[in-house]
Amino acid sequence: MMTRAANTPVRAAAKAAVGNLSAFQRVAAPRSLTHGLIAHITADITSGRLKPGSRLPTEQELIAATGVSRTVVREAVAALRADGLVVTRQGVGAFVVETVRRPFRIEFDELRTLREVLEVMELRTGIEVEAAGLAAERASPVQLRRITECFEELGAVVRRGESAVDQDYAFHCSIAEATGNPQFKRLLEYLGRFMIPRHTIKGGPLKPDRAYLEKVQVEHRDIITAIRQGAIPQARAAMRRHLLNSRKRYQKLAGDAAGR
Repeated sequence: MMTRAANTPVRAAAKAAVGNLSAFQRVAAPRSLTHGLIAHITADITSGRLKPGSRLPTEQELIAATGVSRTVVREAVAALRADGLVVTRQGVGAFVVETVRRPFRIEFDELRTLREVLEVMELRTGIEVEAAGLAAERASPVQLRRITECFEELGAVVRRGESAVDQDYAFHCSIAEATGNPQFKRLLEYLGRFMIPRHTIKGGPLKPDRAYLEKVQVEHRDIITAIRQGAIPQARAAMRRHLLNSRKRYQKLAGDAAGR
């Protein structure tokens, strides 16, 4: 993949690539090593430090510069290729693409601070308010039954005193699916369980009590009632109210946890 070649032009390219090594530093151990290397090379590409068409350092050079293993380097290069940032040429190496278009990505392993988690909640608000309105307008009887099932499963888990992260996520995905536009659900599937803040905030999952989750269920009931009635403005308003209230609640929860 990223091996040295014998011919003179490639040697010259490899020599030039070594000049880029000053941009690379050892990846900090606490982070995922592969994600750390991906983030580092991505930053160098999108900032222009690694020019379009330029060759990445070889595997051996990256290992020496960053202190990571061969496996980490190969996984990072494969991810960069999948993201469309580099192309590989067998027996020659990996090269920055001529036209760099950075893909949308949220680094979930870095969603550790309250501010970062709430930023994702703001993104959700922009998406899910419209999703609720479209679900109220378009949901089929089958989709309405699925939303209801998710709501009831969520309520049962809350009554057992559990955190209900999976059920909360499934409820919101069922509404996205009822929009009739698959892109809404795809985005929520991309976010995954990380879109539920009590699963994500640094210091371990927050553990709200049953009264807290029952309050959330009241808001969920308002959303599902409006969707069932086909009340588009009310569905949007109920989802907006729910997500805004959630942001306020998580700010308080995180503050209480920090105080303890």
